[in-house]
Amino acid sequence: MRHLEYRLSDLRKLAKQGPQHGQTVRIALLGDSATQFLTEALLGHAAARGLRADVFEAGIGQIDSQIFNRDSALYLHEPDFVIVFRSNTKLYEDFSASDLAPEGFAEAQLRGVKAQIDAILSFRPGCKIIYFNFPELNDYLFGNYGNSTARSFIYQLRKINLSLMELAQTCDALLICDLCSLQNRYGRDAVHDPKWQISAGLAYGLDFLPAVAKHVFDIVTAVRGAARKCVILDLDNTLWGGVLDEGGMENIQLGELGAGKAFCDLQRWLKRLKQRGIILAVCSKNDEAIAKEPFQSHPDMVLRLEDIAVFVANWENKVDNIRHIQEILNIGFDSMVFLDDNPFEREMVAQAIPDITVPALPSDPVLYLDFLQKLNLFEVASVSGADDDRTLQYQQEAARRQVRALYQSEQAYLSSINMRANFRPFAPLDLPRVAQLSQRSNQFNLRTSRYTTADIERIAQSDGHFTLSFELSDDYGRYGLVVALILERNADDTLFIEAWMMSCRVLNRGLEHFVLNQLVDLAKRHGYRTIKGEYLPTRKNALVKDLYERLGFVGRDRYWYLSVQDYEMKPTAIAAE
Repeated sequence: MRHLEYRLSDLRKLAKQGPQHGQTVRIALLGDSATQFLTEALLGHAAARGLRADVFEAGIGQIDSQIFNRDSALYLHEPDFVIVFRSNTKLYEDFSASDLAPEGFAEAQLRGVKAQIDAILSFRPGCKIIYFNFPELNDYLFGNYGNSTARSFIYQLRKINLSLMELAQTCDALLICDLCSLQNRYGRDAVHDPKWQISAGLAYGLDFLPAVAKHVFDIVTAVRGAARKCVILDLDNTLWGGVLDEGGMENIQLGELGAGKAFCDLQRWLKRLKQRGIILAVCSKNDEAIAKEPFQSHPDMVLRLEDIAVFVANWENKVDNIRHIQEILNIGFDSMVFLDDNPFEREMVAQAIPDITVPALPSDPVLYLDFLQKLNLFEVASVSGADDDRTLQYQQEAARRQVRALYQSEQAYLSSINMRANFRPFAPLDLPRVAQLSQRSNQFNLRTSRYTTADIERIAQSDGHFTLSFELSDDYGRYGLVVALILERNADDTLFIEAWMMSCRVLNRGLEHFVLNQLVDLAKRHGYRTIKGEYLPTRKNALVKDLYERLGFVGRDRYWYLSVQDYEMKPTAIAAE
């Protein structure tokens, strides 16, 4: 696992040694104070994650002049992400100099933010805007009474931060980098350096900028589909105190006293992650029946067996067991976090599976939760209602795996579980899930297209597109919405596959054959003669590099073509609902 925290000097070295090849992310940085050191930190964090960052850094105070001029260097740069960095000190100067009644300051600021966002999205549709919120700054003109009067700066600043949060809920392109929470963690004195502010125009101290840059790239990588989806848990001295098979269930540390409370607090946080859609799995060296006892019977256990998607407890080595868990979940190792108190076990897993994230937990379990929260391992760019059922879906998948072992052939197994699919154009309730699928699907994503909910809504209403979403179910349960197709209607009797995304949970089901059958049927009904596809390779989607060829498309230049008239329906074990 790469180090999760750096000093600015480390990031400068990384930026110089950064990858010469690989994916490039284009960033525009607009600030009302000096940003050159933040740029260095951003370049370093990009390199640490295997990315090449192409950063346009505007001059100090050029936020509006860049945003509202269509011909500005900002738009010539064609950024994927626009970072807007306004400092709390400049905001305070604006507040002090404002001709407005103090009570109206926050509303005026929000109108300005909305105008900036509208301009950026009109001149650069599809880009994401990362807006820094404002760390708290109290001038103490009113003392503690500042919390009780709209005339105080602290009241208006907090109102602005709340308004930004509310705006982000209605604008998918807007993402908030939470400097306010970072200051709460590091402390005001560590964040703000008056000497640097006066001498170099720096809003925040140099030691704080690496943390800011890390959180920016947490957002960037989440938008680009690199989210962590699973926590694999050791048990003894990780999920509870003590060793289960030495003292028995009654002697493990859990509850509201001593270190037991720290373990319960950790479990509560993990349960909240599970409710948010993060998969929980167990990997323990123990007898399975013994390892499950606390989950079933201990009165102070917060997590229960129904919270665990995959439970592996045996005396095999943890590397092999984690690989077994990965096969069941069918997600990348880079989507996994492994928590274990034992440094030897951590090192063994980290060496054998380099892509997995293995935090070096503190020696004192009381510090586990604070340490993990500080790492911000589970950044996400969107959520949907489908997340609520994720654990159940993976439990059902584990049951399918057990049944699969009874069959000699994959086809016989697939025919036995009665797979059924329904499909339709994108419906309003589908939009958040389709956007999430675009952001999280990496293996089966032909063009690695990323969309926001607003993007999907616009496409669904467009006369220039067809859309199809597919849901799959079988005798063991429902997978939910697992495939999304976006088809561009060209004028030359050709349908172009703008996006074809499929959840990794339904790979190897033959679903791509069912999807293509429906796609060809749609093309015939609307008079199209040719279906055109494109594969854009990334580090993660090699799984589908020959998909079009396997499906009968003919390659020409960089595209793939399928004759609708000559197509023969693919056999599939999936029935239409």
